[in-house]
Amino acid sequence: MSATAVHSLWTTAADPITKIDAPKIEYGQLSPTLIVVGAAIIGILIEAFVPRKSRYYAQMFVSVVALVAAFAAVVALAAGGYGTTKAHIAAMGAIAVDGPALFLQGTILLSALVGLFTFAERRLDPEAHGNRVDSFAAQAASVPGSESEKAAVKAGFTTTEVFPLLLFAVAGMLVFPAANDLLTLFVALEVLSLPLYLLCALARRKRLMSQEAAVKYFLLGAFASAFTLFGIALLYGYAGSMSYATIAQVVDGTVQDVNPALADTMGNDALLLIGAALLVMGLLFKVGAVPFHMWTPDVYQGAPTPVTGFMAAATKVAAFGALLRLLYVVLPGLRWDWQPVMWAVAIVTMLGGAIVAITQTDIKRLLAYSSIAHAGFILAGVIATTPDGVSSVLFYLAAYSFVTIGAFAVVTLVRDAGGEATHLSKWAGLGRRSPLVAAVFAVFLLAFAGIPLTSGFAGKFAVFKAAAEGGAAPLVVIGVISSAIAAFFYIRVIVLMFFSEPRPEGPTVAVPSPLTMTAIGVGVAVTLVLGVAPQYFLDLAGQAGVFVR
Repeated sequence: MSATAVHSLWTTAADPITKIDAPKIEYGQLSPTLIVVGAAIIGILIEAFVPRKSRYYAQMFVSVVALVAAFAAVVALAAGGYGTTKAHIAAMGAIAVDGPALFLQGTILLSALVGLFTFAERRLDPEAHGNRVDSFAAQAASVPGSESEKAAVKAGFTTTEVFPLLLFAVAGMLVFPAANDLLTLFVALEVLSLPLYLLCALARRKRLMSQEAAVKYFLLGAFASAFTLFGIALLYGYAGSMSYATIAQVVDGTVQDVNPALADTMGNDALLLIGAALLVMGLLFKVGAVPFHMWTPDVYQGAPTPVTGFMAAATKVAAFGALLRLLYVVLPGLRWDWQPVMWAVAIVTMLGGAIVAITQTDIKRLLAYSSIAHAGFILAGVIATTPDGVSSVLFYLAAYSFVTIGAFAVVTLVRDAGGEATHLSKWAGLGRRSPLVAAVFAVFLLAFAGIPLTSGFAGKFAVFKAAAEGGAAPLVVIGVISSAIAAFFYIRVIVLMFFSEPRPEGPTVAVPSPLTMTAIGVGVAVTLVLGVAPQYFLDLAGQAGVFVR
């Protein structure tokens, strides 16, 4: 072969290589998620290579540093204007870096940091002798009550795997509300869900109930994931793209002006409506809205209480963020189709959660139905479809997350011989046994009820105001009625604690370590600050309430 021919072949073979463009990924703008993922991977390596006695401290150090560093990265991005003027789509269209994404990511990271302190508590259970994490099984692989579990307990084993599991869940939560295409949305959903399934099964006390809760959560979550994936497939079949912006253009009928090549690929409108419905169903499952709430009471009751608090707060923040972006960015052209459906869901969620909560006798199940009712209140802000609706939902989610983690942290303190005393009858007279703990829990209950000077009042006022201005005044009336019903069972618990006689065999209140005390203190502080002086934070949420498209 001649030299000329060889040169020609080489040039031909090399040309395609020179035309391949490297993916453009803005690592700095993705730094909050990358930091958390990196720390989770380090946590796995700690489990593999660090001696058992040192793992707890190593995992705590890595987790705290990662969450603080990730929050600092979010603040730096917001200060750099990425929440307002510099908001844009990063990672080749996969991730939105804008105000709602950064606000929700900051809320998730702070909630995770406070929740981490409750995960790491080691002083509440006298049987733990200070050498393992109180709420979690000594050895996850052991059968409850087996000899291997007894040996693990005797040896003081600690399930420190919960720390990287928490970080992986947080990583998924950070991506979920920022996802800007359907594939990224689904991957984030699975990344946040799978660690939670495992965490729900790791309770040290009442292991069988915990494992039952995990199985229920997994099975129902699998159905929800299937609905979500099928909805994604139908939307892709309709629009010919997974990009939020492109789907929105196809829905609005403007795609031929932007991308004529896609104009001929548009599917039947039935694909759009069914796909959107299935996708929204998957997200409503995650927020615990009726009728997709079936998992919530059993999982909240059976899971380790620190996991319940973290899940109730952070998962709801992430899922509502994803729902907001889907409805406001992808499907605003279908507003008149999805708004009546969301009206119905919000109404039955508010009323159903409030009414059923009245019949509950377990404090964790009561808080579970309370969270369902709150999902309905938040949906009222979502339905507003205005900038004020977005900002009110952002504020409500931030306020609700700290109240929730604080309330469940208090639940871990009230204990009897079987562990946490969650039956309401055992809380009778708690105000006389431990006035401070009862008073703190009363503050959280008043915030849930929406009493003035608490963050709950400011949040409800904001979402109801936005809903009324958005034309949903009847929904606001139903919301106020539901709030009044909910206030009954909150006040009932307060009366039980302070005005009932203590039972002779009543529970004791454990003295926690500074970790749980910090979690409760932060919850109380945020509840009161956002209730007494909410305007600065409402303005902050207002500035962050604009989606990039």
